[in-house]
This record gives sequence, C-alpha cells and structure tokens, in this order.
Amino acid sequence: MSMRLFELMLWAAGKTVLLSAVSIMIGFAIGLMVCAAKLSPNKLLSIPGRLYVSLFRGVPLLVQLLLIYNLLPALGIMVPSVVAAIAGLSLCTAAYQAENLRGGFQSVPRGLLEAADMVGMSPWKQLTRIRAPIAFRLTLPALVNEAILILKASSLVSVVGVIELTRMAQNLSASSFRPLLFYSVAGGIYLVICWTIAGGGSLAERMLKTEGRA
Repeated sequence: MSMRLFELMLWAAGKTVLLSAVSIMIGFAIGLMVCAAKLSPNKLLSIPGRLYVSLFRGVPLLVQLLLIYNLLPALGIMVPSVVAAIAGLSLCTAAYQAENLRGGFQSVPRGLLEAADMVGMSPWKQLTRIRAPIAFRLTLPALVNEAILILKASSLVSVVGVIELTRMAQNLSASSFRPLLFYSVAGGIYLVICWTIAGGGSLAERMLKTEGRA
C-alpha cells in the first residue's frame, strides 16, 4: 500500500472517530433527558420516555438511518448526509445510554439519600453531589461499551453517502482490486481505536475509584 492510500485510510478513520464522538456526546445529552423522563413519577413524561427507548432499541440502526435520511428532505429539511448520519446515531445511542443511566441512578444506595434528607440537603445538591456522581461511576463501564458499539456501528452510515473508514476501504478495494489488504487495514484501525477507548475507560474507572477512597 502506498503512503497516499494509507493517508486516505487514516483520514477516513479520523472522520469515523469525529462522527462517533459527536454522536455519543449528543446522544448522552438526549439520554440524560430521556432517563429523567423515565424516572419521573409524572406519566406525561415517563410514558414518552419509555416509548422513545422502545422505539429506538427495537428498530435496527440501518433502518433508522435510512428513514431519517429520506424523511428530512420529505419534510423540506435539506441537510448534508453527515448531519443525517449524526442524527441517526445520536438518537439511537441515546436510547441505550438512557437505560444505562437509569440503572445507575436506581442503584444509588437509598441510605445515602435518606441521610441527605435528614441533614436538610436540597434535591439539587443531592443530585449533583450524590446521585449523579455515583450513577456515573456505576454506569461508566456500560457507557464505554456503548461508545465502542457506536464506533463500530458508524460503518453503517455509508448507506447515506458518508465516506468513513469502511466506505473508504470499499472504494479503495474496488479501484485497486485488493480487498483483503484494505479490509485488513480497516479492521486493524478499528481494533486500535477500540483498544484506545477501552483503555481510556479503564483508566477513568481507576481514577474514580481512587477518588472515592480518598
């Protein structure tokens, strides 16, 4: 493989990472809101929250991407294909992250919250100082795993015209008639990125545990 072709693969890998990172961050913000809705005692909030999670966890991501890509122009909303791809990935991962966060919040020891009530801590302080930090620590492994899954799932966005790592490998394979080479390189790059994410997650876990013991 020439250096030029390898640079194209690295460029596509960078685009894959950026696309995945933006989708994960947007999805986390949406997931927090969906999680809050599901945990709400108000059925006007909890029912839509449950429906959202059921919908986006029940429909394959590929179908979601195709629906969004074709729905937006039908509504008169013309956006670049990368925006449609980010929208699809974000909405999908939000449903999974909402469930991960819900499990974390529900796992916060009840005794801590009761003690906070006894000393007169406000609900906002309980959320920011007790519930959110503990929930995040408990759900971090699941959130890291979701980040890895979204990175790999980003290979599907090629169906809406986005050139990322997998699509670049396909294009170069078709033009050079060396599919084994380019798919192997793409697989190796995905593996390195996933190892990096997993390693960063493990480091963050150890740091949080150290802070918790301090």
